[in-house]
This record gives sequence, C-alpha cells and structure tokens, in this order.
Amino acid sequence: MAGALTVSRPGDGRDATAPSGPRRGPGALRVAVIGGGPGGLYAAALLKRLDPARDVTVWERGAPDDTFGFGVVLSDETLGGIQHADPVVYRALQDEFVRWDDIDIVHRGRTLTSGGHGFAALGRLRLLEILHERCRSLGVRLRVREEAPPAAELSAAYDLVVAADGVHSPTRQAHADVFGPRLTTHRCRYIWLAADFAFDAFRFEIAETAHGVMQLHGYPYAKNASTVIVEMREEVWRAAGLDRCDEAASAEHCAKVFTEALGDRPLRGNNSSWTAFRTVVNDRWSHGRTVLLGDAAHTAHFSIGSGTKLAVEDALALAACVEEQPDLPAALAAYEAERRPVVASTQRAAAASLRWFEELSTYLDQPPRQFAFNLLTRSRRVTHDNLRLRDPGFTGAVEEDFGCPPGTPPMFTPLRLRGLTLRNRVVVSPMDMYSAVDGVPGDFHLVHLGARALGGAGLVMTEMVCVSPEGRITPGCAGLYTTEQATAWRRVTDFVHRESPGTAVGVQLGHSGRKGSTRLMWEGIDQPLDDGNWPVAAASALPYRPGINQVPRELDMDGLARVREEFTSAARRAAESGFDLLELHCAHGYLLSGFLSPLTNRRTDAYGGSLAGRLRFPLEVFDAVRGVWPQDRPMTVRISATDWARGGTTAQDAVEIARAFAARGADAIDVSTGQVVPDESPEYGRSYQTPYADRIRNALGLPVIAVGAISSWDDVNSLLLAGRADLCALARPHLYDPHWTLHAAAEQGYSGPGAPWPLPYRAGSRTPPTGRTDAPKPRLSLG
Repeated sequence: MAGALTVSRPGDGRDATAPSGPRRGPGALRVAVIGGGPGGLYAAALLKRLDPARDVTVWERGAPDDTFGFGVVLSDETLGGIQHADPVVYRALQDEFVRWDDIDIVHRGRTLTSGGHGFAALGRLRLLEILHERCRSLGVRLRVREEAPPAAELSAAYDLVVAADGVHSPTRQAHADVFGPRLTTHRCRYIWLAADFAFDAFRFEIAETAHGVMQLHGYPYAKNASTVIVEMREEVWRAAGLDRCDEAASAEHCAKVFTEALGDRPLRGNNSSWTAFRTVVNDRWSHGRTVLLGDAAHTAHFSIGSGTKLAVEDALALAACVEEQPDLPAALAAYEAERRPVVASTQRAAAASLRWFEELSTYLDQPPRQFAFNLLTRSRRVTHDNLRLRDPGFTGAVEEDFGCPPGTPPMFTPLRLRGLTLRNRVVVSPMDMYSAVDGVPGDFHLVHLGARALGGAGLVMTEMVCVSPEGRITPGCAGLYTTEQATAWRRVTDFVHRESPGTAVGVQLGHSGRKGSTRLMWEGIDQPLDDGNWPVAAASALPYRPGINQVPRELDMDGLARVREEFTSAARRAAESGFDLLELHCAHGYLLSGFLSPLTNRRTDAYGGSLAGRLRFPLEVFDAVRGVWPQDRPMTVRISATDWARGGTTAQDAVEIARAFAARGADAIDVSTGQVVPDESPEYGRSYQTPYADRIRNALGLPVIAVGAISSWDDVNSLLLAGRADLCALARPHLYDPHWTLHAAAEQGYSGPGAPWPLPYRAGSRTPPTGRTDAPKPRLSLG
C-alpha cells in the first residue's frame, strides 16, 4: 500500500510504525462509519491510527458477536498490507491463523490433492473481536446495537461518511441515482454452515444426488472448526425440498449428503439461510462526503474467497488516500481510481469461478485429474504455469493424462481432424486485412499469411473470404468468386506448404449480409461508403444501424438459392486452391449469423421464428458446402455464442446451434461472440469468450476452437489441459509477433516436432543476448 506509513532507518530514533503524512490538528476529520463488519472496523482503526486527533465513530446495528458465516480466508498479499499498515492487528491475526497448503478435490469417490497453495484462515467472529479491541484501544467510538442515521444526515455533521453497510446497503439504495448500482442475481443457492472439526485441506466435494449435483466448499478456520458451504443450482435446491427446510433441517440434510466428507459429524448453522449470490457493481463509489466500501461497493463470489479480502484492502486504500491527498474530494477520487481496476479484475475472476460451478454438471464426465485441474484453474487466476510451480507432480500427471510426451507443453501436442493432423494447437485467427483489389489477394496476403505460417502456428486461417462481390464487407475484402482469385490463393497455399511443411492453411468463407458496402476499417468501421455502394441483402430488412447503414433486401427463395450456390462455387475453388480446412462463417452479424439471431431474423416463413427455423438456411448452406468439399478435409463453423444483448442468442441456443452443425458433419466449432448488433454490451476481459467454447465442448463432447483475448502461451496450455478447448485461436498477438508460436516454444524450453524452426531461421531460435546489467559481486568484505 503506497505511502500510508514510514519505516524508520536503523538508529534514527524514530518509531518504525509511527503514522506519517500531514497532521490536521484542530481541524482533523470527523469520520462516521456505517457498518461494523471487518471492512468498516478496519477503516475506522486505520483512519484513527493515522491521525489520533480524528473523531471516528462506527455504527453497527447488530451485537458485537453477530456475524454472517464462520471462517475468513486472507491472502498473503492482503496480510502484507495489514502488516505494513498496522503491525498490532497483524500480530494478533498471526496468533490466530490456521494455515495449510493443500486442496482436495473429491470426484466420484476419488480424492485428488494439489499442494503448494498457501492459505491462512481464522474465525470471522475472532477477526471482529480483534478489530473491536483495536478500535477501542485507539479511541474509536463503537455504537453497537444502534442503527446509524442516514448517510445524508451524517454528512451534515461529519467530514467523511464511510458506508460499509454490506451487500444490501441502505446507503447505496438511498442514493441509487448517484451510485448507479447494478445487481445481478445468479442461478445457484448456497448456505453457510460449520463443522466442529478441522479439514486438513481446502476441500471441494461433488455429490451426484437423485435431485441433481450438489457441491461442498470446506476449509478449516480453527483447530477444531471448519466452514462448510453447500451450493447447488436453484432447480436442484427446489427438487430436493430444501426450499421448504429451516436452518436445522437444511444442516441435517447437507450432513447426510456429505456424510463421508464430514465423517458422520453434524453441521451447525448461525442464522444460516439459503440465498442466491448477487454481484454488485456501482457506476460511482462516492457521493459528496459519502464513500462506499466493501460489499456496499462491490461483491465477488465466495468461491474465490474475496469478500473480506476486498473490504480490508478497500480500507487500506481509503486510509492511505485520505492521508496522502490534499483534500477529501481528491482522496475519494484517488481511492476509487486505485481500487476500481483491482476490483474489476477480481470480479471477472469471480464471475468465471461462479459460472464454472453453475455449469458443474457438464464437467463431471471429464477424467478425474483433468476435472481437478479444470476446477483449480476455473477463475483463470491459477494457470498451468503457476500450478506447475506449486505442485509439479500433480501438474505432470495431468499432462501425462492429456497425452503430452515428456518435455512437451500441452500446446505442442498434435490434433487430428478428419484426414488433417495439426502439429500443435495454435491457430492464427481469421483477421480481415482489407487489402485485396477486386477481391484478389496480392503480395500483402502472401507475406502476411506466409510470415505467420513460418512463425510456427499449427493452423493459419485466412480472413473472411467473400463468396460474391455483393458479399464483401468493404472494397478491400478478398474473395473466391473468380478464377483469378482462386489462382492468387493457390500462390499463398503453395508457399505455406512448401516453405513451412506441416503448417495447415484454412479458408474462412462468408457473406457480409447487412454489414456490407462499408469503408475500410481505418477509414471508419461500419460506416457506409461515400460512393460506389452496392445493394446488401439479409435475413430480414433491418439495417445494421438505422439511419446510417442501408436497409438490406430480405432474401426471397431465389435469393436464398443464389447465395447457396455462391457458397458452393467458392468452396469448390477453395479446394482447388489447396486449402487444408474450410470454415463457414456464421458469426459476427454477417449473413448466416443474421439468420441465427432472433435480433436480426424477423422472418415469418420457414427460415425464421424458432431456433430450428433460424437454423434452416445456415444448415442448408453447410450441407451444400460439405457436399463439394473433399471428404478427407475438415470443416469448421464459426458462431457467435452470445449477442451480448437482451433478447439475442443465449448460451443454451449456442449449444443447440453447435449440436445442429455437428449432426451435419462439422468437425469443430469455432466459438466467438457478439458483433451481431451495434448496441451490445460485452463483458471484456482476459479469455472472456472461452467460457462459451467450454460450455459447448463439455455439453456435446465436440472439438472447439476458443478465441477472445487469449494472449499468453500459459493461457493456451491452461485451456487445453482443463478441457475447455481443443484449439486456441489468437489474433492480435500474431499481429504483434508473427513468430508468436515459435517464441512460445523457446520460452518454455521446447524444441520438438510441434514447433520446428524453419531452417533459414534456426540460428534465431534462442533468445538473443542482451548487454550486461549486473555488477561484479564483491570478493572481499572488510570489517
């Protein structure tokens, strides 16, 4: 935590833990804290400690020993901040902590253990006692069993009002017009319980009951006590009759389900009830003199142990910013600027973890060690590389089960699709280059695709290659609707096969639909041409952006037949051009995607309405293309698995779309998202689209290509080992570094057949030396 305290130098006579920063003397802040949870109490203690002249009061409507849950897990990072800011609290916590390293995962009667994780936990009640004691010793006024006045009223008498009043924050609700809260309720029910013995590891246990899947999250928080959280989907909870059970009956039911894990011991509650987790996000965290802290500002699912951690870290940051900044508005702005990125990252990880447990039933048929690895890496914060550091034995066993030869990272294992064997799992994702002339690929395409083929990827994909002049997005889009274009593409495939043997090159065929007749990307993406526009066609006569893009012609039966033939002719030319794989583009709002989404398909004939109707034309095109594409060469389909917009394609729709294409002979599904409608709201973040690929793969057992902000070789290895993807497609990383795959091999110390360096480049297969930066170490030490 920056700047909150000053550490003295040896011998300077100063207290190493003395508070630093400006002193406000008679004008010191008056601080009101609403809520006596860990975040509110710790904020009060820090603000008082940093300036004893401050008048700090905490209101807590409950009793001092009222608390939700049982145990609290804190990370080493959080403890480091506590140690720096308040050694008294840190020492008290140190005396209470239960520490352990292992995670046990029980999957169909088999326990798999992964070590080296490093946890520290203590009872939530004991944490509150420590913070109460610290507040009292510093002179903080604690007004327990007393409802706080409204924040607006406190603001008239206090300089700073800290609203740490929890997930149901009355402060946030009272000023919702300013804070802009967004609350999302999720699909599982859970209950906090406790057992009077200590687990010897963090335990995840899965129970497959007659009513559905239930899961236990358990960890010790004292020498003789453990937190036990039982969670399940809402429909399982209701089917089991738990919606009609009180606390005692719920605890008894859960103890019977997990009797082996508990050793026939009972479970107990603490005003425990079943609830559905709610994610809280706020547009703003402060309003005048009032600032939100902890669950009032944000929540993150308990499966990554983040609630108390985030609240304590909020308190540390708020106290530091108040101390460092010249005035309160600057302090609150600095606090929010510092914490928002951290919280957003944690919420993304928590959302990934939450969704994983919501979809737990789809993973149960995975091999045991892969299932365990999948669970451990579910939030994407634990990865293959750092899990290998924590527990090389466990990770090595997962790699062996996956089929990695000794010394071979997962990404460099081969994959067979029909008659094509890819030497590794890296795909250069299709990327529109807008550099063709009359649809003819030129020298740019030869160099662009040739360089990425030489760079080691197992499969190099073209941009979307258009099946007709009217099917282009822009005048610079490449095509396969003339012999001249096919000849030019043959030049590219011949180069790849000759100069980079073992690299496959694939073609993505598509039609722009209503998103056509627009400018080159760098001249105004999706903007209509100034002149020379051509007519566009779509599933329905809906412009991409009303008033900006032209209204497309709704395809009639003759139009549908013509488009099918255009795809078929292009597929024949693709085969003659020497492509190894063909992908049908049914994503991103282009023509075939426009049929699939209910937001863009408003037809009332057989090609609209239900999902089966919306699938009809894309499937007809697939069948026509598959009929002329060589049988030994694979076909994939790219889909948008969500429109990121209300009323659009759902995740379950995506599974059914993938199922339909697989039934017609698709060898893999390339799972992208969005770009269907302009008013979408994507949930961006690292690997943010991969959960959709994961869902399809594990629901259908179908190979998938994952895309979407996959940027590191560690992410690729993690996704593959966890069984979330079979291939990983990367776009921007390959623009930054055409030799991304070869460099990934070099960085992992791999030099096998999955990533051979081209002979002319072999001398560059090692990292170039850099200038010396270390100084000679002293030989002698003289007293």
